[in-house]
Amino acid sequence: MADVTTLRTAAETGLSKLFEVQRLKLPGAAIAREEAFRYFEAAGLPHRRVEAFKYTDLRAAVREAAPPADAPEPETARNAVKAARGFAGIEAARVTFVNGHLVAALSDLAGLPEGLEVVPFAKAMAEGHPLLDHLAPVEQTRENPIYQLNAAFMADGVVIRVADGTKVERALHLRFVGTGNAPFSTATRVLVVAGTESEVTILESHEGPDGIAYQPNDVLDVVIGDRARVLHSRLNIEGDAAIALSTISARLGAGSHIETVNVVTGAVLSRHQLYLHFAGDDATATVNGAAMIRDGQLADSTLLADHAALGGISREQFKTVIDGDATGVFQGKIIVRQVAQKTDGKMKSDCLLLTDEGQMMNKPELEIFADDVACGHGATCGAPDEDLLFYLMARGLPRPQAESLLVQAFLGEAIEAVTHEGARAAMIAETEAWLARRG
Repeated sequence: MADVTTLRTAAETGLSKLFEVQRLKLPGAAIAREEAFRYFEAAGLPHRRVEAFKYTDLRAAVREAAPPADAPEPETARNAVKAARGFAGIEAARVTFVNGHLVAALSDLAGLPEGLEVVPFAKAMAEGHPLLDHLAPVEQTRENPIYQLNAAFMADGVVIRVADGTKVERALHLRFVGTGNAPFSTATRVLVVAGTESEVTILESHEGPDGIAYQPNDVLDVVIGDRARVLHSRLNIEGDAAIALSTISARLGAGSHIETVNVVTGAVLSRHQLYLHFAGDDATATVNGAAMIRDGQLADSTLLADHAALGGISREQFKTVIDGDATGVFQGKIIVRQVAQKTDGKMKSDCLLLTDEGQMMNKPELEIFADDVACGHGATCGAPDEDLLFYLMARGLPRPQAESLLVQAFLGEAIEAVTHEGARAAMIAETEAWLARRG
């Protein structure tokens, strides 16, 4: 048989060259990095022939491999953080990253509440911290090229441990800020291990410069102990030329709960992946998303909820507003294993098209192997209701203002699920700012 040669793109070739340079400089186990990159190298950048990436062709979108960002100069970091707006003004303990590097001088690592431990990821990897055994808690991430690319290049982040029985009153804000005048890439990893009957609120914001084709790839791994609660709010306000990739993987113990809400207005292309594994009985999850995109943007939300224990409850609701020729993508799957009797799973994706040029790709799925369940999914897509617009305009509101009110009401159903009052207000403010920029 003739040999088959796999053609590689310039970006894939560039990533191979970068890995050969970086792999000996990065902290942690070189063998684990090598295995992760070899998996990625075999798979390559995902493209539309890969079913999970049918609507988000990264091989076509990523033309060049941006070099890993260097640690910023102190003055550069201070200026970038001073201009950051994500969750600004909210009372929280802040952990700050600039260009993917932890900046201790701009973080609140001292004076944390008793029972809350935050360890720099680079230090944890170099010292072989025992909590790192919890990395990659969800099996499906092992076959995901984006996750494996992060595993190969991850340079910094934090390991967060919440002790058993600890209720952390003050929110922890993971602040990611990008800065620079040339393309760069970052690969950060955050691991949260919430002990039995603990509770923690995590705010996560991502932003960077406009006009720069930078490439962040961030991962949040969450391990939730029995009867623990993790409340998570994420804000993507990345620069308008960024290609932003992100993954959340969470393993839920018995009686535990996770709330995660992701709001997207930034990046020319973003893909946010969520992998939930219900490992313990009677675990619950609330997963919401709100995306507001325009002018050629693509925002992809991909979800897998894997029910592998009794009595799990999951609620997923995603709202997308599309202006101009933007493209929205929602891919969601609920899997109910044979052992997961009494599972209750509901998934919904709704899209509001403000112009005729936009498009929305919805692909909700159910895969059920149990017979005593209550599961359902749905998707809708359409223009603003003309009768409601007429009603508002008949009372003196100009059409743009009337349309804005309908958009805010449409998105509010997803954002109102945020438990943290300050985070909820910040997300509502971002929707208002997006509408104001629309004019």
